[in-house]
Amino acid sequence: MLVLGIDSSCDETTAALVRDGTECLSSVVATQTELHRRFGGVVPEIACRAHVENYPWAIAEALSRAGVTLDDVDGVAVTNRPGLVNALLVGVAAAKAIAFARDLPLVGVDHIAAHIHASFLAPGGAPAFPCVALVVSGGHTSLYHLPSPTEQRLLGATLDDAAGEAFDKVARLLGLPYPGGPSIESAARGGDPTALNLPRSRPKGDGFDFSFSGLKTAVLYRAFGQDMKPGDAPGRTPVVPVADVAASFQKAVVDVLVKRTLQAAKHTGVREVVIGGGVAANTQLRERLATKGAAAGYRVVIPPRELCTDNAAMVAVSGWFRLAAGERDGLDLDCHPRPIRATPHG
Repeated sequence: MLVLGIDSSCDETTAALVRDGTECLSSVVATQTELHRRFGGVVPEIACRAHVENYPWAIAEALSRAGVTLDDVDGVAVTNRPGLVNALLVGVAAAKAIAFARDLPLVGVDHIAAHIHASFLAPGGAPAFPCVALVVSGGHTSLYHLPSPTEQRLLGATLDDAAGEAFDKVARLLGLPYPGGPSIESAARGGDPTALNLPRSRPKGDGFDFSFSGLKTAVLYRAFGQDMKPGDAPGRTPVVPVADVAASFQKAVVDVLVKRTLQAAKHTGVREVVIGGGVAANTQLRERLATKGAAAGYRVVIPPRELCTDNAAMVAVSGWFRLAAGERDGLDLDCHPRPIRATPHG
């Protein structure tokens, strides 16, 4: 089954072709980073207009790279939740148009589930189930227990800032360019990760929730002084070298993510761990989770970097599961800014 995947949940216009849920024939990403960089974050109106302009090219390019035409496509999968609702509407409209014109089955996909399913395209092979999955990005930091590829049981989530959001905010404090993840990682090279004594916050209770807002505030005070306010930092030189601040902050985030993920794996009794989302492209996180996971007896499945950030290949994989199960959505498929299949902590 050849599935055309489409994702426009935020600021990347993406299209991809995936066969049988495991073979990626093409993955096209029309990035909008330069459009949003001067604003220090994504501007929804700009993102939506760029999606409208980019989709005819992105879909045609994905077909061309895969060496196929729409006549070869067996189904269309599109992200319809969660995300910027107007951006989602553009991708869903494109998917509906193709499905209607070609009489193809259409399925909507949860963007978070798709990040988990990117692991099916990992070089070492798909994960085995049950497993634990960490989804860590600019908008989400969540841990799931997966009894099967299509079941996600929420174990914990961030109570405030997502990890990627914290990277963006700390980068802004330090005067580093958007997006913050790559900027912090680059600045941290050669820095001393022990230069700042930063907190590793753990919310109260026995769950696996995260909290990063306190870490961001600690960086502000310890890098610039106790009298600083967030709006005062950009343009100011920290009292600690930027490389040391970036390295210390990055280590604090990675420490929390790795520790909590392996605790969740132990708690659920699984033997495999999956990671996905834009922050999963961070080198230190990838290396630390792989090393510590292996030492604890877990197989850690990490997608290629290009499939960690937003892409449509992962959406095509998620769509393949639904299509293979005989599931279909109608042309009344709607968009939702938040996940609609909420699962309680437990």
